[in-house]
Amino acid sequence: MINRRQILRRTAGLGAACIAAPVWAQSASRIVLGQSAATSGPAAALGTQFRLGAMLHFDRVNAKGGINGRTIDLQTLDDGYEPDRCAENTRKLIDGGAFALFGYIGTPTSLAALPLATQAKVPFLAPFTGAEALRAPFNRYAFHVRASYFDETGEIVKQSAAIGIKRIGVFHQNDSYGKAGLDGVTRALKPLGLEPAGLGTVERNTVDVDAAVKAILAGKPDAIVQISAYKSCAAFIRAARKTGFGGTFYNVSFVGTKALADELKQDARGVVVSQVMPFPYAPVSQLSGEYLAAGKAALGDKFEPNYSSMEGYVAARVVAEGLRRAGGAGNADALIAAMESLRDYNLGGFFVDFSAGDHTGSKYVDLTILTADGHVRR
Repeated sequence: MINRRQILRRTAGLGAACIAAPVWAQSASRIVLGQSAATSGPAAALGTQFRLGAMLHFDRVNAKGGINGRTIDLQTLDDGYEPDRCAENTRKLIDGGAFALFGYIGTPTSLAALPLATQAKVPFLAPFTGAEALRAPFNRYAFHVRASYFDETGEIVKQSAAIGIKRIGVFHQNDSYGKAGLDGVTRALKPLGLEPAGLGTVERNTVDVDAAVKAILAGKPDAIVQISAYKSCAAFIRAARKTGFGGTFYNVSFVGTKALADELKQDARGVVVSQVMPFPYAPVSQLSGEYLAAGKAALGDKFEPNYSSMEGYVAARVVAEGLRRAGGAGNADALIAAMESLRDYNLGGFFVDFSAGDHTGSKYVDLTILTADGHVRR
């Protein structure tokens, strides 16, 4: 049985004890996965929840003897969602002997890390980002479990157009993540003969949105797609509504659904969020049921399911299977070949499909809507 207190310490204490833990090279008894993630600062909920979900599975695997007799050791370093800190962490993890990098949080951070992983020939697995710049051109060392931002924004524009919404503004973070989302919206609008109706930006890890509200609303949009973190998106929604804006707000999955709902409270009503993972709040699929059972077994009544930890759980399931198929070889080439053997792999209603020429495992996208009491409806 997994120790409940151990799980709580590993997640709640990430800002201190966990990230200070030394990174040791893999050995005959353990497989070290390295992660750089925001576990402090305005995006902290994303990193802590993703890691919690991953540990739900990794701890269960370890409790049953590990992978081919070796335990999985996930070493997490805090980067505060800042690329420079992420690059520094990545060098430490690679130099410390991490077998693979796993579950990096965000586009600008992942873009800082991937070249380092590629140069060192270290697999870069399941980053929590849908940026096309991490997927094209093809990189042999990078594997993506989730759908892309092109997939998400394409579905948002498709659904908006279907109900007659054509004037769509874009509020985006002023970095590679924001640009990835903006490119996705622009790409989806082009076949309709449309372009964004108003643009505005916010700096990463800030909530200074007043200029963006003014710039976007000047374009008279009927809906606004938001490509930023949950605190700045919440600040924008409140500020725009105060001006009288009554249109629909759309967010991509990286915003962190629960984090956004918690930040907005009753103001969450009617906000739409695209999702790239199965519904985590009820056992509507075999995978959802297993995720909920794992969380309940580990944390009891303190477990709060959400999409971010579901993504960590799914990512861990996929990577653990890849490690199992790699056998005892203990090298990057064996792991890459094993991951590429996951063809139409069924995790219980959610499929991942890799090949030697395609390392994007899923194109699954769903749209959900938030309620005033913090719930999520499909």
